[in-house]
Amino acid sequence: MIISLRQGLRFIRFIIVFAGLVYLFYHVLDLFNGWISPVDQYQMPTGNAVKVFQETDWPGNGEARLTLAERLRLFYWYGE
Repeated sequence: MIISLRQGLRFIRFIIVFAGLVYLFYHVLDLFNGWISPVDQYQMPTGNAVKVFQETDWPGNGEARLTLAERLRLFYWYGE
């Protein structure tokens, strides 16, 4: 099996260009992520925000009590 020097250098150049483009693409996506995500993801909500998961039911709700598994399934079903 004969491997030419020209083909080997072309392959190495391809790998270097590919790695450089992947690196550049990663950093562009990282900049976009920094731009689109909120400043502090874990700050306390303000305004009309409510807790998603509560340990007790609201009094006078009229609905049957949901188990923990049912509430978790409902939480994931809504996609919140």
